[in-house]
Amino acid sequence: MSAAPTVAAVVVTFDRRELLAEALTALGAQTRPPDRIVVVDNASRDGTAAMVRDRFPGVELRELPRNVGGAGGFGAGMALALDSDLLWLLDDDTVPEPGALRALLDARDRAAGGPPTLVASRVVWTDGRDHPMNTPRAKPRASAAETEAARAAGCVPIRSASFVSVLVDAAAVRERGLPVADYFLWNDDFEFTTRLLRGRRGLLCPASVAVHKTRAFGGTETDPGDRFFYEVRNKIWLFTGSRGLAPPERVLYAGSTARRWARTFAASEDRAVLRRALVRGVRQGLFTRPRPTEALLREVGVEPPGPYRSSR
Repeated sequence: MSAAPTVAAVVVTFDRRELLAEALTALGAQTRPPDRIVVVDNASRDGTAAMVRDRFPGVELRELPRNVGGAGGFGAGMALALDSDLLWLLDDDTVPEPGALRALLDARDRAAGGPPTLVASRVVWTDGRDHPMNTPRAKPRASAAETEAARAAGCVPIRSASFVSVLVDAAAVRERGLPVADYFLWNDDFEFTTRLLRGRRGLLCPASVAVHKTRAFGGTETDPGDRFFYEVRNKIWLFTGSRGLAPPERVLYAGSTARRWARTFAASEDRAVLRRALVRGVRQGLFTRPRPTEALLREVGVEPPGPYRSSR
């Protein structure tokens, strides 16, 4: 029999000390605990690093000299953990239920045709409702055979997932690259998972449940204010430069993005802020390109793994 795969949980945090403590406690309480836990602290100012050292001495803590956002943080964490077989990616406000990791691994083992590249948890809010911010996108035009194979494992085929409890194959990351760190926040997980899954299989496992403790219940179209800049710039970068989407998919997702932006403007209480963010995002999205991830990681003291294929 082959040895069980090693699992590294990768958690990125910034100024959410108590939520992180709850998340790390939940990781330690898993019925099948991860083999290692890597926490990337994005230069928190609230004593996060001291809390981790004091209360969770078994955690591998990497303190970055500046905040490089979720995209840079996950890029750094994955680079540090790529010698594991599987990477379990979680935000610092993600609290997995005790059987979450075991369910992901079981689904991976049961999947017909061999293990999928990615298995995502069902993500709920604090009241148990499915969280609209983290609903994986179903795979368009999945074949009947693929749908049936996923159903046999208690899952459904997906095309993308979020960094809120998703188990990915480290070998696929080494082949197809880390997240694009220069995204900073928003769309980094969409770009990364679509790139990882292009031509490959991903599953949503409803038996694996994680609670995403955001302040409010809502999707990405909830009034974002100035942060709308990242949504616009990064979507343009994604549609014009990422290898994650085939040309027909670009058309499909560009249409859904336009509808989401329209809903965002309709619901906003300060559309002038959104308009300024939109103009700035369009300008930078069209006339700049993201920096190479490996260059940004070296700036914060993390050496990209080798052999390694750039995410660009």
